[in-house]
Order: sequence, then C-alpha cells, then structure tokens
Amino acid sequence: MQSPIRQVMEEREAQTLSERATLSSQTRGRRQEESTCPIRTAFQRDRDRILHSKSFRRLKHKTQVFLSPEGDHYRTRLTHTLEVSQIARTISRALRLNEDLTEAIGLGHDLGHTPFGHAGEAILNEIVPGGFRHFEQSLRVVEILELDGKGLNLTWEVRDGILKHSKGTGAVFTKQDQSRPATLEGQVVRVSDIIAYVNHDIDDAIRSGLIEEKEIPGHLTEVLGTSHSARINTLVSDVIYASLDQNLDAITMSPRVLQAMLDLRQFLYRSVYALSIPKKELVKAKKMLSDIYYYALENHQNVLSRFERAGDSVEQAATDFIAGMTDRFAINLYGQLFLPKIWNQL
Repeated sequence: MQSPIRQVMEEREAQTLSERATLSSQTRGRRQEESTCPIRTAFQRDRDRILHSKSFRRLKHKTQVFLSPEGDHYRTRLTHTLEVSQIARTISRALRLNEDLTEAIGLGHDLGHTPFGHAGEAILNEIVPGGFRHFEQSLRVVEILELDGKGLNLTWEVRDGILKHSKGTGAVFTKQDQSRPATLEGQVVRVSDIIAYVNHDIDDAIRSGLIEEKEIPGHLTEVLGTSHSARINTLVSDVIYASLDQNLDAITMSPRVLQAMLDLRQFLYRSVYALSIPKKELVKAKKMLSDIYYYALENHQNVLSRFERAGDSVEQAATDFIAGMTDRFAINLYGQLFLPKIWNQL
C-alpha cells in the first residue's frame, strides 16, 4: 500500500530542513485529538484553517494605520498580514526552517486586532477591565471564537507563535522564555512583523503626504537604504546572515542594522503614528467604540447572545464583539444605534 502523501512530505522535511527546524511530525499536538490528514502536514492544515476563517477575511476591512483611506493602495490589516507572511517565508526558506509553520503563524498573528488599528486597541485597553492586548485576542480567536465557539484546534507551535509575535515598542529579540516564541519559526514571524510594518507604514505615510522620503534621517537610510525595496532587502538579508553566524541558536540581527531598524521604528511613532489619525477623528473612534461597548453591556441579552460563552463575563463577550468588528461594521452599527433615522417617505 502506498504511503499517504503526508508521510512523504514529513520524511522530506526530516531530510531537507535544518536540524533546528520544527518538524511537523514532531508537533506537540492539538488541544483536541483528531485524525491526521492523508495529504497535508499538521502545519499545512493549520495554515489552511486560518486562511479559510471568517476572522481572516475580515482583516481586509480593518485599519492598518490610516482610518478609512480613500486611496486604493493603502495597506489594510490583511495586506499587512500577507506582507509579514511573505517576508517570514523568505527568511525561513533561506534558513531551511519550516515554511508551513512560519506561514501559519504569519497568517494568524493579527486575527484579534480591533477595528481602527492600534487606535482601536488603545481604546479597548482603556475601557475593558484588565486591559486589552491584540495578541491575546488573536489566540482567543483561534482557540475559542472561530467556528461558532469550536475554535480552529491549531497545533501548539502555531498558537505559541501567535501569542508571542508582538513586541510593541519593546525588544524585538529577547532571551526571556515567557516572551520569546519557542520555535525559530515563531521568532522569524516576530521579526518579520516589524520589518513589514516599519517599511510599509513609511510607504503609506509618504503616499498620504504625511512625510516625505527626505525626512527619514540620513543615518538610517545610509544603513538601511533609500527605497522601500532596499530597506526590506537589507533587513531580511541581515536577519538571515546574522542568524546563520549564530548557528541558528536563535533568530537575530547584527547590532548596527538592528539599531537602525529600532531608530526607524521610533521615527514612525514620532512622525507618523502620532499624526496619522487627526485628533478629532481619534475622538470620534473612541466615542464610537466606547458607546457601542457600554450599550452592549446594558443590552447584553439582545446584543451579545451569540458571543457569550460559558464561564466568561459579559465584559468578555462585549470585548469579543467589539474586537471582531471591521471599521465599516463599527461605523454602520454606531449609526443604527445612536443616530436618528431619516424619514424620506413622500
């Protein structure tokens, strides 16, 4: 009897990938046991489950940086996710790591992001008891919320990478076991996330007229390059060669290029993120989400019946409700709940 295709691919992984790669045949498994697929490896199956999820499709209508941009070429949370995934795959392929695991983590890392981008996350963090962190919500999406409460039942390695992908303004590389992804593939996604956004957010900011290319500090362009593609190439190449120089003990970068990337991130926070959403629009977004949140709490039997899970508080249900919204859904719902309907019958 011929071996299932999955077994052939697992054998190929063992023969061709680095000894530091995470083999799909050696996964720590899923929360609920299930039969294996005869064609796809465990990580390929995870990737497909994420790709076909409702949460993934909603990313196309969630803000990356600019609220409801009119131009066709501004990034959304979906295009950001695809850019992260592609950068991570390039790095993983060069390092002979498991591309399927990298891709699954990359595609799932932002599933829990709020409407209105980081502004929405900051708003929920203010009003939700205990605060709100999108990476924790992303894990909650794949473990609990997807498939009407069944979750996607992903492997441990993918869930670990999703939970530990975010670094905010903190260290990109850390030796702390609690915050560093357990797999090299997860570490690749963590650095690919920042490589993607520091470059595409600058690209969008220039397109919007918020900054000009010449405003990027010269000492940064000298190290990283003077164009979008040059900067990505510099950063990706540096991750690959620096990690190989360390014998893949961990994913890393050279000190000079890492510092330039961190300085570029600070330039973004100072010159782009603080100005990308006009203050009056930020106030509007905050009012919309907070009003919907408190309305949902007061009317939870009608509004939150689909989102309440056994053992969860009503506040958690309201948080799941808000975090899952797209920008336009939040705007339309706010209009339905709080703005008078126009009577136009003749």
